[in-house]
Amino acid sequence: MDRPRDHRPIRLDERLRAQLQASLASFEVRSHVDPARHGAAVAVTLLDEGPGAAIDGLAAPSTWSDRAALLLTRRNESLRSHAGQWALPGGRIDAGETPEQAALRELAEEVGLVLDPTCVLGRLDDFATRSGFVITPVVVWAGRADTLKCNPAEVASVHRIPAEEFLRDDAPMLDLEDGHPQPVLRMPVGDTWIAAPTAAVLYQFRELCLCGRPTRVGHFEQPRFAWR
Repeated sequence: MDRPRDHRPIRLDERLRAQLQASLASFEVRSHVDPARHGAAVAVTLLDEGPGAAIDGLAAPSTWSDRAALLLTRRNESLRSHAGQWALPGGRIDAGETPEQAALRELAEEVGLVLDPTCVLGRLDDFATRSGFVITPVVVWAGRADTLKCNPAEVASVHRIPAEEFLRDDAPMLDLEDGHPQPVLRMPVGDTWIAAPTAAVLYQFRELCLCGRPTRVGHFEQPRFAWR
């Protein structure tokens, strides 16, 4: 995969936090109500770049910086569904929980990151998946997060991806597959790529929060391996 030119680093500072809050506050979120699907929440988490698992074509730094990063995981290969896939920390919404509460709980359970409700900045659009879920993305400000710890039952590795990586000129990658009328959306990272639904959430975050362009993503298709 040919790498495009790099974008200027995005700093994890109060200016960025205010930008994200303003973008999310002005955005009319689309909810998706479907009793036949399970409710789930994922945390789109802003934190500092630092040492962590490297990705082909994207080396992990050896020291901490004030560069903004997004937190992603690779799911454990032993899981029954979506094994080995890229993911945002998240899972099913328990009875009596809000999506915000579920996203924060899953952050603590999956990567040991404990945050309070004041860290929640807002929501993105719900995304209905082929695997039977309605995902509610919750944008979370973690700030400096020195210690992350994988839950080995669920998470194989934790990655801090520089936020500007999602601004690449070759993103998003759109391809028609199997005769579906809507394209499959992928987001390139390093020398690999992330598929929808995670990629769709990341693309909407990029467009709305980093570029100031309100964008809908619920129509994008997911690759067939993500249907189960």
